[in-house]
Amino acid sequence: MAADEHKIFVKPEILLMEDVLTPLAEGELRVPRYQRPFVWRPQQILDLFDSIERGYPIGSLLFWDTYEEYATFDSIGDLPMPPPPHQDRPVSYVLDGHQRLSALYATLQRPADARRSSAQHDWMWWTYRVLGEADDGLNRYRHWKSADSPPKNYLPLRATLRTRDFLAFSRDLIGDPPHGMDPDRLIREAEVVAQRIKSYRIAVVRLVGGDLTDAVEVFSRVNSTGQAMRPSQMVSALTYRKDGQQSLAERLDAMVEQVADTGFGEISTDAVFRAVLAVAGEDNVQEVRWEVLARRVQDKLEEATKDTERALLRTVVCLRDTMGVPLARLIPYDAQLMLLTTFFHHCPEPSSGQFEELTRWFWVTSWSGFFAGANTTQIKQAIQQMRRFAQEKGSVTPPGVQARPFPDRFDLRSARVRAFIIWELKEFPERLGPDGSILRAVDILAQGATTAYRHVVSKRGLATASSPANRLIMTTQPGISVRGTLLALPAGIRDRILASHGIPEEAMGQLAAGDDEGFIETRRSFLAERERAFMTRFELTGNPSVGETDIDTD
Repeated sequence: MAADEHKIFVKPEILLMEDVLTPLAEGELRVPRYQRPFVWRPQQILDLFDSIERGYPIGSLLFWDTYEEYATFDSIGDLPMPPPPHQDRPVSYVLDGHQRLSALYATLQRPADARRSSAQHDWMWWTYRVLGEADDGLNRYRHWKSADSPPKNYLPLRATLRTRDFLAFSRDLIGDPPHGMDPDRLIREAEVVAQRIKSYRIAVVRLVGGDLTDAVEVFSRVNSTGQAMRPSQMVSALTYRKDGQQSLAERLDAMVEQVADTGFGEISTDAVFRAVLAVAGEDNVQEVRWEVLARRVQDKLEEATKDTERALLRTVVCLRDTMGVPLARLIPYDAQLMLLTTFFHHCPEPSSGQFEELTRWFWVTSWSGFFAGANTTQIKQAIQQMRRFAQEKGSVTPPGVQARPFPDRFDLRSARVRAFIIWELKEFPERLGPDGSILRAVDILAQGATTAYRHVVSKRGLATASSPANRLIMTTQPGISVRGTLLALPAGIRDRILASHGIPEEAMGQLAAGDDEGFIETRRSFLAERERAFMTRFELTGNPSVGETDIDTD
């Protein structure tokens, strides 16, 4: 085979909106199934169109033209796709831009008789530009979350590329104008919006020829966001088969969704991907030549993903029931999830001694920051240790490590802060509300971890205001602060409520006296001492000081 037969050529283009969407409508441009499904939030669709109207760049699209045939999605957004029209012509595959294209196509090409309802999977595609609002820099695009017709001044974006539909919208506006609005002025504004969408130019980088490995290599180096292709995406593409079998990316998404359905929340796709590699027998799951690894694990992936799925569910049960991690969002390090999954693959039914050691390992690595910035060699050794431990050989807890100090600020990007939250939820399991009723802290936390923990003292300029000791999970009446709620607790149940939140009497006296800093420092010392006492169960030395909060995770 000649050396240049697989050479890939790059052809940049600038296309108008209609020139990008027409090939999708005709089946000539397709999304391969090794891509992730549509995952954008509705607000991202609105932001996309706001950027287009303002002339802001939305990033380039990356297409690959080839005669190779790959299984593709049957729909874009929620609109069905026709099959490729010509078998003797190359097909263009979307390598980068699936989310943007889906948002554009399913909104702008929406049929008039498409379903409307109050369900998000329906209304998210019905996007409108509100006419007659002042341009104050805010987004003027809206979704209409009802099966009923929207207000007359809501320009449906599906009409902007269709002359007949745009004229029908204009006639309706003139025939029944919104109260107090000039229909001619609204139509002129609508014409400007439609023209900006029609004339918007999109940069397209077209790859011609080569094979899938060539195309993925280009994508791994350059894409619209300037970020490298994620390893899981790359290996998914490189191990993709043409027989329509689920891609690795689809299997990973399914596992993430399966765990979320248990109520544990969304785990890291990258952690699951690396668990699949470890289960497949790989030691180096961090930084490798992904195309080489893809060839090596190609024939193992089907079995490895099934094994990982079973081991992952055991891992979630262990984290939740043994370690006390109520939500996936609180797992300190992705490496912990990956390593526990590796263990449960090799040892589905651990002994009580193994459970004790795994619990100790979890807490010690969480408090000490053991996996912060862990390099390839450390992760490789940890995987090998887990495999040996699964055979009841040796231990996994790292020796000679010390806990990081009590964090000086509440930031969930810190593994140390997440470990503190897990401990605090275990230490004070039954929180009481202002009326003495039980607060379901985990349920509140699941709705938003950062907003769940509310400030007690909100005074600006206070050095200790960011401390975790200044945060509580506490419900309040509208307009009443957490501080005001604490100071107004009924005398008969006050002490029980304070104790359930880990607030010592001395700290409460300082808050009542207006000594805000004293309240935070006293409660911080109280919590830190209780936490260090818990650490001694695992033979870990607690750090008595307060230290800078390390941001060591995403």
